This record gives sequence, structure tokens and C-alpha cells, in this order.
Amino acid sequence: MATQREKDAEDYLKKHRIPELMENLTAMLFFYRPALHRDLFLHPEDPREFLVEQLKELRVSQQSNMRGPSLFDNANLDTVFKILDPANQRYINVAQYKHALTTLGIKDFDESPEGVNEDRISHDTFKREATQGLQRCSATYSQH
Repeated sequence: MATQREKDAEDYLKKHRIPELMENLTAMLFFYRPALHRDLFLHPEDPREFLVEQLKELRVSQQSNMRGPSLFDNANLDTVFKILDPANQRYINVAQYKHALTTLGIKDFDESPEGVNEDRISHDTFKREATQGLQRCSATYSQH
């Protein structure tokens, strides 16, 4: 049985989305591996400095209501869509849409977006929903 102190700690972690923050920072650290890359214009060489920079970017995104640090950019989303639409029809079905967003780590998305009734989710709809979902995922600061 958990003590009150453990319950309080768990509530604190949930309220401030600390597990999500740590997961995002760890993923970015593994993806960019700043100690292995020497391009100081893009990423600091020191992993600690890299993490500090990511936290600064997160703070700026919170204050300016802009997209926070993320592993996926527009080009990545275009690539995902092209993989799902090899015939270049400019749409995917609803099952592909849901699977792709879930695979990208997006848990909260519109399950009935524009085109759901026709089972044809357009490239624009996919990108909009993915971008918004990634924004919510990267916004690991608590929303007061």
C-alpha cells in the first residue's frame, strides 16, 4: 500500500507531466546523440548542454504558444504519408490514419476527422492532425 508521501509524489509527477518530459528528452538525446555530432550550429556537443537547450526551447514554446521540440518535422510527416499512399492518390484510409498517428506516439487525436465518412483522409488533414498531436505531445509542461 502506498504511503501518502508516495501518492503525493505520484500526483506531482502526473500534474507536471514529468514522465512525458523525461521520455521526450531521452528520445531526443538518443536521436541526436550530441556527443557524437560535431555540428555545434545545430546541437551543442555536450549532452547536458543539449538537454538545457531543449528545456529552453520548451519554455519558449510554452510562453509563445508555438510548437515545442520534436523528433518529427513536416518532411518526416510527408514521408510517413507517402509510405501509406504509394499510389500517390493524396489520401489514406481511416485505419491507416489512426495507425500512423498512434505509431508516431500521438495518443490524443481526432478519430473522426474530415474525410472519415468517405474513408479518405487527405494529406492536408493527416498533416494537420499529426502536427497538432505532436505539438500536444511535445508540450510536456503542465497546462494551467
